[in-house]
Amino acid sequence: MARRRAAVKRTIIPDPRYNSELVAYMVNSIMGKGKKSTAAAIVYGALEDIQTKLKDEDPLNVFSRAIDNIKPKLEVKSKRVGGATYQVPLEVSPKRQTALACRWLIQYSKTRKGMPMRRALANELMDAYAGQGAAIKKRDDTHKMAQANKAFAHYRW
Repeated sequence: MARRRAAVKRTIIPDPRYNSELVAYMVNSIMGKGKKSTAAAIVYGALEDIQTKLKDEDPLNVFSRAIDNIKPKLEVKSKRVGGATYQVPLEVSPKRQTALACRWLIQYSKTRKGMPMRRALANELMDAYAGQGAAIKKRDDTHKMAQANKAFAHYRW
């Protein structure tokens, strides 16, 4: 246990263009070395690309549905019991679900080489909205790992 007081969770101010906390969280996640304007340009550009490619869909709706599709419900955590280490399946809290979804989205957008980040992010978002793509595969792999280690669920405490 920590000996000091608990860290205070800061509230995220909604972004000015879409008035969405989720978009603001994504901008903050993409941001590197304090370059928030560059990160905002990437996210807003990706949402504009989604607007042009999916004419009948609202880009904010596509974005939130894609994040919801990526969110993992279960994950495994290592617990050491006796001399053995077990992969114990645990339910994921809602804040961590969003954090993991955004992290995986950014990670797999960066692996798409040969295109700008805004287009890679837009493509990954559209794939996740459709229920496919690398981030969806990562979520499925996480769920499979938790399912395979269900026998060790009694070590959850």
